[in-house]
Amino acid sequence: MTVRVLVVDDQALLRTAFSSLIDAEDDLEVVGEAAEGRQAVELAASLAPDVVVMDVRMPVMDGIEATRQITADRAATAPRVLILTTFDLDEYVFEALRAGASGFALKSRPLEELLSAIRTVAVGEALLAPSVTRRLIAHFADGARVPRRTPRGLDELTEREREVLSLVARGLSNAELAETLHVSLPTVKTHVSRILTKLGARDRTQLVVLAYESGLVTTA
Repeated sequence: MTVRVLVVDDQALLRTAFSSLIDAEDDLEVVGEAAEGRQAVELAASLAPDVVVMDVRMPVMDGIEATRQITADRAATAPRVLILTTFDLDEYVFEALRAGASGFALKSRPLEELLSAIRTVAVGEALLAPSVTRRLIAHFADGARVPRRTPRGLDELTEREREVLSLVARGLSNAELAETLHVSLPTVKTHVSRILTKLGARDRTQLVVLAYESGLVTTA
């Protein structure tokens, strides 16, 4: 299946370069380009891409607000947003993740990493690498201000699902979860899928953010 991609960046040269390189892949297709957030929101609605590759710092509407509007639709077919950033895990990236982004990629890294990130985000589970999740946790542990909020559906989680969510938020992969809980990998995937559904989260990244924002998991 071909992954439909919308590329959003206010620098025309970068936008064109990314589009050309992405479009050269057999399984990826660039269906549109946008130079700022408002245009990205409009094109996401009209073109229905699978993944939006989103810059953060842009005129008119920045990538954070554009991400928030694009991901407001919780339907499974709604686009997923991959944030493009110059700086590794800067404050804008965290705001974008809280706004609903599924992951991020560094502009300075090799093209293969961007292509891999697009493919990963396009998959329904849209998992982030455990190493990235752990860096998210390190951000919280370093004293980042975490606004407390209780996500809808949190009280619907079973004790086992709360345990799984806690471990996911601490950076464990599915394989590590299976080993820790002494269950099979398919069982772990079922638990994670049910947690995503109950909390209305798009992917594992959002589970990490929700777990800390709700206070279910702390860095203490």
